[in-house]
Amino acid sequence: MGLSTHVLDTMHGSPAAGMQVELYRVTGATATLVKRLVLNTDGRTPGGPLYGDGELQVGTYRLVFDVAAYFQAKGVALPHPNFLDRVTLDFGVADAAQHYHVPLLVSPWSYSTYRGS
Repeated sequence: MGLSTHVLDTMHGSPAAGMQVELYRVTGATATLVKRLVLNTDGRTPGGPLYGDGELQVGTYRLVFDVAAYFQAKGVALPHPNFLDRVTLDFGVADAAQHYHVPLLVSPWSYSTYRGS
């Protein structure tokens, strides 16, 4: 049924509007860039899901969230080097007929994810 993501900024209690995200398809040791995008005002992907109905395939995927650049753009003073720079989430799709929602809750010092609905 597809693949979607969204990001919540837990430091400011708001969607992570403007965060850059990359989606990769992973085969063995090779990661192939599928999409690069900037999250909208709701912290979601503009234009809907990353993969729509019938487009998602069984396999391994990677989402990369540019966390440090996002918080720097918000004026947050970060240490050098940053504690979190880019958050990388590798996950598997075992049943392409299901919807996979991969949200990220993030601050400059922590993150959490889960398989949502």
